[in-house]
Amino acid sequence: MRLIALTILGLFGHGVIAQMILPPPPSIAASGYVLMDAETHTILLEHNSREKLPPASLTKIMTSYVAAAEIAAGSVALDDDVVVSENAWRAVGSRMFIDPNSTVKFSDLLRGVIIQSGNDASVAVAEHVAGSEQQFSVMMNETAKKLGLEDSYFMNSTGLPDADHYMSARDVALLSDALIRDHPEHYRIYSEREFEYNNIKQPNRNRLLMLDPSVDGVKTGYTESAGYCLAVSAKRDDMRLISVVMGAESTPVRTRETRKLLSYGFRNYRTKVLLAEGQHVTDARVWFGTTEQVPIGVGETVKKTMFQRLFDGVTREVILHDLIEAPIAAGKQLGEIRLIVAEEEIARVPLIALAAVEEKGVFGRVWDSVLLMFEDHQEQPQAPTPSDAES
Repeated sequence: MRLIALTILGLFGHGVIAQMILPPPPSIAASGYVLMDAETHTILLEHNSREKLPPASLTKIMTSYVAAAEIAAGSVALDDDVVVSENAWRAVGSRMFIDPNSTVKFSDLLRGVIIQSGNDASVAVAEHVAGSEQQFSVMMNETAKKLGLEDSYFMNSTGLPDADHYMSARDVALLSDALIRDHPEHYRIYSEREFEYNNIKQPNRNRLLMLDPSVDGVKTGYTESAGYCLAVSAKRDDMRLISVVMGAESTPVRTRETRKLLSYGFRNYRTKVLLAEGQHVTDARVWFGTTEQVPIGVGETVKKTMFQRLFDGVTREVILHDLIEAPIAAGKQLGEIRLIVAEEEIARVPLIALAAVEEKGVFGRVWDSVLLMFEDHQEQPQAPTPSDAES
């Protein structure tokens, strides 16, 4: 392959990139945290984002994801009548206040899980879906593998402490994104601000629903071992960010630190399409073809999340095969295109033929062979003359 073109999309002249002062990230008081762009899964900020931490009630995001998947599959339904077991009723910690042996609609139990963070509701959901909480945890772990959550393992549906029960901040963010993407109708419950059951009205524990109109989820969590945890998703214009804070020291702290993360992300980052699939880039000489030029374009879309001021500094390099010969099928890879910013490669994708080129007949191919040999001869370095050689 050979470099045939360097096309400048934008340059910071006179070393401006090196001199640019980018806003420093905020200091976040938490054991682990992550700020992620939902569309590209680009990590904007992180600390201990892959550390396996006790997730407390952030676990219930997976509980509700599995439940939503089972509803979508037709295995259970929102209007199912669920008989509350004594085992569910005895669940400790935060509660929906369901009574043993009472009948509760499955839709109400889900709100008890999501809005009221009820451990009793979580156990009841698990038992209805899988027969037992233990069997439900098997489904949770299988779902985690399917979604690519590499730092998570579930022992229960509630998030109550267990040495073998953990999640990472990164996994919480990926799971939250999967919930929003795969089950948008179900996710709308997360934005509801309160839920009343058994004459007991409880507010959604996610205070940011009331403080920030761009926030539409996700979940809080607390145990003594986990500290105060908060996963939040917010959308402003066409950009959605997911923030996860784990191990904060109080409810106000987890709310404050989350707002710092979201503010930093929305203020400084943007997601843009840098190259679109099928976008024409250049034309290339074709040998032995019925036409002498083939249009060449981008093989796949490149969308990037970066500091917004860096987009003006993106350059691209077009690299094509040394010899392009017919026949050429539309879609055949003929090279690559590199995207570079601040001397760092940020993407490399195929360049493809945007049209087919048929092969010439015998006489046409012979003539092109002659032209090609002449061109190759012209490009060969000349041998030094005696006067040029060293004595």
